Amino acid sequence: MADSALPENLRYLIEEFNRSGLRELHIRRGDFELLLSHTDHAPSAPAASRRPASPPPQQAPQAQAPAAPPPAEQIADGLPEGTVAIAAPNLGTFYRSPKPGAAPYVEVGQRIEQGAELCLIEVMKLFTTVRSEVSGTVEAVLVEDTAMVEAGQALFAVRAD
Repeated sequence: MADSALPENLRYLIEEFNRSGLRELHIRRGDFELLLSHTDHAPSAPAASRRPASPPPQQAPQAQAPAAPPPAEQIADGLPEGTVAIAAPNLGTFYRSPKPGAAPYVEVGQRIEQGAELCLIEVMKLFTTVRSEVSGTVEAVLVEDTAMVEAGQALFAVRAD
């Protein structure tokens, strides 16, 4: 597809992604899904589930079928027994602290209340605060600081009260 056939905002998003240094960007809005990646192992939807975002004659980028969040038992794999997974709400970069050099929001063994700030997820300079869904004790931090995480990926294991 010629670059001039892309909608202006999509062209801008791709340019910003290329300048950002991010390895992957995954956007889902309604029936439209976009995955931009600089890696060779980026997932793709099976050919049968791909469909144009708008009808011909002007072809638009192909969208992947929306992916279902991982089942609870899959998230629970690898968690300490009796703990609850706190998962990433979206794809992005995982940050344990509010800014470089600052202390992490939480440490293993720390007691937390429901709603406590646990980390930040950043994508394209937009930060999302991840909060605990339960009160309890942090049993494990499952992701390295500054790692890329997927939507639904377990970030913390918390032993609920």
